[in-house]
Amino acid sequence: MENIVEEKTSLFDVYSIFPIEIQKALGSKLWDNKGTEYLDLYGGHAVISIGHSHPEYVTAITKQLKNIGFYSNSIEIKLQNQLAQKLGELSGYTDYNLFLCNSGAEANENAFKLASFYNGRKKIIAFKQGFHGRTSLAVAATDNPKIVAPINENQNIIFLPLNDIEAFDNAFDEEISCVIIEGIQGVGGINIPDAEFLQHLEKRCNEKNSILILDEVQSGYGRTGKFFAHQHANIKPHIITMAKGMGNGFPVGGLLISPTIEAQKEMLGTTFGGNYLACAAAISVLNVLEKEHLIENALVLGDYLKEAFLDIPQIKEVRGLGLMIGIELDQPCAEIRNTLLSDFKIFTGSSSNKNTLRILPSLAVTIEEIDQFIHALKDILK
Repeated sequence: MENIVEEKTSLFDVYSIFPIEIQKALGSKLWDNKGTEYLDLYGGHAVISIGHSHPEYVTAITKQLKNIGFYSNSIEIKLQNQLAQKLGELSGYTDYNLFLCNSGAEANENAFKLASFYNGRKKIIAFKQGFHGRTSLAVAATDNPKIVAPINENQNIIFLPLNDIEAFDNAFDEEISCVIIEGIQGVGGINIPDAEFLQHLEKRCNEKNSILILDEVQSGYGRTGKFFAHQHANIKPHIITMAKGMGNGFPVGGLLISPTIEAQKEMLGTTFGGNYLACAAAISVLNVLEKEHLIENALVLGDYLKEAFLDIPQIKEVRGLGLMIGIELDQPCAEIRNTLLSDFKIFTGSSSNKNTLRILPSLAVTIEEIDQFIHALKDILK
């Protein structure tokens, strides 16, 4: 009798993962299947904005699911209007319109289409070390050849250095449909656009009828101490893209769109975007941000964290605003990141800048938890 080898479907192995199985989470704490406790200072790529398993968040989703979890955008979903109103109030964009989708990449993809619908142009300006997602145009506008497939090549994308006004002016003309820039470059290593640079982009886009897109997928929702990072520069882009912290782990994305861009039937669409559960999660996040003053907490604790590393010789620079922090070391940070996890049970993030640790905790993180990380990193660097 022949031996029959049982074949099993396995995962498509594209992720570099830690061999840890997390089974429970609360606030900034995680517990694995052995009961070991961890401190989460990465929030799953800045997704966890109000803390894991926040009771108000859990209640809101559970209550909504008992009524209805999903229906498509072929009916009126009043929760979408409630979300738009609350988002406008907290962000200061009460005159903008909201389009809901599922992710940051999808938000950016729709932003590119809206810009092209608006002015009929095809060229995009993006910036080196930026990251805008993994869908077709979003990946083409991302400065990382490793993730650009041949089918994504030969798009009308111009990559420029960040904060270089002269290079921008030399490349910018009447053929540019839109300019996309992150409020703070996250994957690139926490690189901050100068206020003067953002103000210049706003001025030039308005002059040439081009669309300025602010990618706030990682830097938005209070993470930098203002609702959106670009608000530190006192500018008002035409489109703002959001996701990550918007749903605290529930998939939801969106665009805030200037009233100068007119909606037309069927120009955009989505099956799952703006569903009942997504809206319930997103409204709950906004309520908690407001009631618990988490945006203010992000600003205070971010400054506290940065000041703690001013006199450490192995640290070249600490960049960022609020709780979007990059700690650049004088060496690659992979081993230090691994030691933080294995010896101190602290999750941190990496970046395309191999020397830079990314710190992206929940905005509800406490000063005691920040101190735990500070002491751990200082101990390792000794």
